[in-house]
Order: sequence, then structure tokens, then C-alpha cells
Amino acid sequence: MALTSPNKPEWLKTKLQTTGSFSKVHGTVKGLGLNTVCESAHCPNISECWSGGTATFMVMGDTCTRGCRFCEVSHGRPAGLDIFEPAKLAKAVKEFNLDYVVITSVDRDDLPDQGSLHFAACIKAVRRMNPGTLVEVLVPDFRGREDLIKNIVDAKPDVIAHNVETVRRLQRLVRDIRANYEQSLNVLKIAKKLSPSMRTKSSIMLGLGETEQEVCESMDDLRSAGVDFLTIGQYLRPTKKQMAVEKYVHPDVFRSLKTAGESKGFLYVASGPFVRSSYRAGELFIKSALGNNH
Repeated sequence: MALTSPNKPEWLKTKLQTTGSFSKVHGTVKGLGLNTVCESAHCPNISECWSGGTATFMVMGDTCTRGCRFCEVSHGRPAGLDIFEPAKLAKAVKEFNLDYVVITSVDRDDLPDQGSLHFAACIKAVRRMNPGTLVEVLVPDFRGREDLIKNIVDAKPDVIAHNVETVRRLQRLVRDIRANYEQSLNVLKIAKKLSPSMRTKSSIMLGLGETEQEVCESMDDLRSAGVDFLTIGQYLRPTKKQMAVEKYVHPDVFRSLKTAGESKGFLYVASGPFVRSSYRAGELFIKSALGNNH
């Protein structure tokens, strides 16, 4: 893995290409007053996903109560919850005619239930209006509280994802102090305990100073927590306000880690420079893996 240089390597250069589908998604999202992590996190795959008519929706506002050093989502005191958001979200999913949707959220430590019931209401609303749509949720840690995680499980998404983000050693450097590695693993363990048949998923960013051995150790920890799906991608600094990239990881290393992850028993590993926790190619596989249940 090469140290970072002033310029991105060739394999990390991409162009934003927009199509009619891209414009339609953008217009609908804005018209309904919804947020997407695609925009808030400046995802490099936004062109591919939006042009393909898919998006990852971010509920409960666009201001997070936490301040992870890698994340560009605004943090501070959030506004109140929009009680109409579940219905708006369901309408957007129907308008896009999505057969697979990802719902994520900011952290809401300011709320007694940390927003878990509102998140669950969003899942249920999408299900009611779009019974054929597979629902993946990328949830906060809810401070590891089983009762709050149960609110999500009881809403019956098809996949529950929660990201450890980085290896154990780098947690305090990368994430908000209220998040931690063991707590994140426990979220995934609790979800699996509450619903053994539900698929779980997590994600690791590379380029923050980790070693390949540490990534493999994190894979082992995730498999011990019963995690089924894993995504591994390159950390790209959103702005100068976020922590710097330590290394740009060569695609060969991502391919090697994909092979390692598959050998450890993950049902699917998406690993590459532009892979993100909500990754369209990964969704295609997950849809196939879940197909027998629908």
C-alpha cells in the first residue's frame, strides 16, 4: 500500500455523468424534502447509482449528534423529526419503482429512543406502499441498547447493516468517542440474536493507517458476530476539515482482501477503491441471496 501523494492515483479518478434518470431522482428527492447520504457524504458512486434509478436515503434530518473525523455530514443540534418523513420516503421509493432500497440515518443521541421508532416507522411505511421492495437499513449504534435495536428488527427489514468503519486500533482516532469497536460488534450480534434468519452487513474503510493483518482480524471479529455481507472501500477525504488520507490502497490489495473475506465465510464481499457500504453491485448479489425468502 503506497503512501498518499498530492494527487490521486489514476484508479481513483472518475467523472460525474448525469442522465435523465439522475435528474429525476435528484428532482424527486428535493421536491419531497428528503436527504440522501449520496449527496451528504459526497459518494463517488452517485452518478452510477442515481443514473440507474437508485439512492440511499438518510432519515431523521441532515445533522448528526456525533462528530466522526472522517464524515462530512453536519454535526450539532438537530431539528425535530418530520412526522411525515416515513410517508414521503415510501412515496419516493414507489415513484422510483425500486426493488431494493437502502435507508440510513444520522445519530440522534438527543432523543430518548435515539430515533429508533421513527426509523422503524420509515421501514414500515416503505413496506406498506412497496411490498415487493427489499429493504436494507444502515443503522446507528443506538448506544448498544438491545431494546432500541429490537425496534428496528421488529420492523422487519431484509438486511440490517451497521459499520465498524475501521480496525480496532484506529477507532478512537477515526470515530466519535461515543462510538467504539466492541459496541458496534455488539449491535450486529444483538440483531442476529433477535432474528437469526435476518442478514447482517458491515463495512470497513481503508487508507487510514491500518495494516492488512488488522483488516483480516476485523473480518474475523465480524464473522464471529455472525455478519453475512462485507464491503471494503477506500477512504476519500471529503474536505480539508476531515482527517487526511494516510494511504491510497492499490486495487490488487482490495482484490486480495475480497478473496480473504470469502475464505472466511462471508456470503458476499464487495472490495474496491470506490466501494461504499451502500454499493449497487453488492445490492444485486444480496437481492439474489434474499430471493428465496420472497
